[in-house]
Amino acid sequence: MSLGIFVRGLLVGFSIAAPVGPIGVLCIRRTLADGRLIGLVTGLGAATADATYASVAGFGITAISGLLLGGQLWLRLVGGAFLCYLGVRTFLSRPAERPATAGGLGVLGAYGSALALTLTNPATILSFAAIFAGLGALSTGGSYRAAAELVGGVFTGSALWWVILSSVVTLARARTTPGALRWVNRLSGAILLGFGALAFASLLV
Repeated sequence: MSLGIFVRGLLVGFSIAAPVGPIGVLCIRRTLADGRLIGLVTGLGAATADATYASVAGFGITAISGLLLGGQLWLRLVGGAFLCYLGVRTFLSRPAERPATAGGLGVLGAYGSALALTLTNPATILSFAAIFAGLGALSTGGSYRAAAELVGGVFTGSALWWVILSSVVTLARARTTPGALRWVNRLSGAILLGFGALAFASLLV
């Protein structure tokens, strides 16, 4: 197992999950209303959807890597630009004020509803494809094992964020303010901008 590839995926998964949008607000609201476990499984549903789309993007890129390697320069350029755009947008965005709408009955209901809600955004595939290309996922030489490690890292990073969020909300129920969530967005945006800068820097090597 390549620790570098796994960690790269972990950071991508964490950064994609951390911006506080409707699913994040749903996780927070369920944690406050129904407890940490329900909030956590809500987040894990979203993490599963992220991993699903990351798999489509990662394995799809790997399958056609032979064709894409010749255009790797342009792919990294486009991927780096997308990362910078996503970083700026995330940095400047305000936390969602309303949760995504979904009912849920117990643990399975919370998990399934969050999974379904997150899967309703198929544009996520394009996001992961651009990010993987910008970070040089094609340099794995078409290895499906490397793609699996990258996707595993994405799920781990996304799940890690939801564990942290549900735990923090549980411990600080009355202190979770829009200002704190805004700083989460800023930190995540800065990380994505850093990835974009690395993608551009790799063009100079």
